[in-house]
Amino acid sequence: MKKILIANRGEIALRIMRSAKEMGIKTVAVYSEADRASLHVLYADEAVCIGPAPSNQSYLIGQKIIEACKITGAEAIHPGYGFLSENAAFARLVKESGLILIGPTPEAMEIMGNKLSAKAAALKYQIPMVPGTEEAITDVEEAKKRALEVGFPILIKAAAGGGGKGMRVVEQPADFEEQMQLAVSEATSAFGDGSVFIERYVSSPRHIEIQVLGDTHGNIVHLFERECSIQRRHQKVIEEAPSSVLTAEIRARMGKCAVDVARSVNYVSAGTVEFILDENLEFFFLEMNTRLQVEHPVTEMITGLDLVKEQIKIARGEKLAYTQDELRISGHAMELRVYAEDPENNFLPDIGVLQTYKTPKGNGVRVDDGFEQGMEIPIYYDPMIAKLITYGKDREEAIERMIRAIDEYQITGIQTTLGFGKFVMEHEAFRSGNFDTHFVAKHFSAGKLKTHQDDEALLAALMGTVFYKKENSAALGVLQDKLDSTNNWRRNRLVK
Repeated sequence: MKKILIANRGEIALRIMRSAKEMGIKTVAVYSEADRASLHVLYADEAVCIGPAPSNQSYLIGQKIIEACKITGAEAIHPGYGFLSENAAFARLVKESGLILIGPTPEAMEIMGNKLSAKAAALKYQIPMVPGTEEAITDVEEAKKRALEVGFPILIKAAAGGGGKGMRVVEQPADFEEQMQLAVSEATSAFGDGSVFIERYVSSPRHIEIQVLGDTHGNIVHLFERECSIQRRHQKVIEEAPSSVLTAEIRARMGKCAVDVARSVNYVSAGTVEFILDENLEFFFLEMNTRLQVEHPVTEMITGLDLVKEQIKIARGEKLAYTQDELRISGHAMELRVYAEDPENNFLPDIGVLQTYKTPKGNGVRVDDGFEQGMEIPIYYDPMIAKLITYGKDREEAIERMIRAIDEYQITGIQTTLGFGKFVMEHEAFRSGNFDTHFVAKHFSAGKLKTHQDDEALLAALMGTVFYKKENSAALGVLQDKLDSTNNWRRNRLVK
């Protein structure tokens, strides 16, 4: 394998290219017209334009990806995450074209891509499941009858979906019919499949996922867990590894279950088995993601493995170079997804130009990004700017390092989730480990960040005044007073 094409964009495309380069493998970027000047395009050895800005005219067109491989002579495709990464039809197209997909088989994608078939496969290995239905239900009266058997509150979920789409919590029978119709309608709109099923609602869940790796020789291992309970709109914002609540015994049982789930579909490459954990530390299978996850860096930090390199080695037919017994957790890692979003306005996406963009540095700090100062955040794609990852000898050090890194991260021109990340890191519930997936609803609301942001804006304005009017001693004095009363700013001696 001498040349691979990365069928993605932004930070994940760059991240894959860097690992490939270290392995002596040339890379090919694909890009839409909106991404012509993007960093992943400039970094790659070759680049091919595959269409207009909208992803359904570029990054989601599998045949254009195949044609780009033929033009450049790429032998394999890494899909990253999102776009075509879990598309079984695309995986088959790659195989039929005589190319290698750096990822799982189409068959594994199909089974695990539907929550009901995934549950059926996992049940063969007696994996713990949340009580509920094991098949799709479309008849409202029958569904209501089954819901009464399961017991309220219940959760209606789309069989074909994720990200909270087609999901409804129903507290009492009187609300069931309306909520089911809404769930079916949303699932149909989002996934083209209105199939839903029912589960008992776990009121205080934590989201725990296990990273797995499988080779083509039948070897499967797990790389321990990640906790992904800090979410907005059922989508992750902060992840850490390991979890602050798992015991060694629970970790071992969850790891074995994850390996068994992967074994149920003869899984190869990197994948993630997701569980929910209730307040009694009982865990239940949720789903399997058949791709590299956004949050994979925290697993890399605590294991010392490069998951992209492992994927490439597996795709080349190599055996895993280690057994389960040889794998160890070392230290603790945190990840904050730095989104172009306004946390004070229900985390709505924000667009604009990165007028200032300076990343933090120092021991234990990693930034996976795809932007530079002066670049524009496009409206066509996911609004993630970067992933900020910190590592420490323990959880406390990883948290403190994350706070320091957030303070050093400078972004102006758009709203971001940096302030929200610091709010979480400093919150007693998070620091104590006493939190669940409802953290945002319980602890965060508009106005929580206002004071901090106002202080920073005032400081920036004052500093601008000082440096523009060096002789303005009054402004200098005001600035010094403000610096002395603000813990977030280093108190350097100011020289007139």
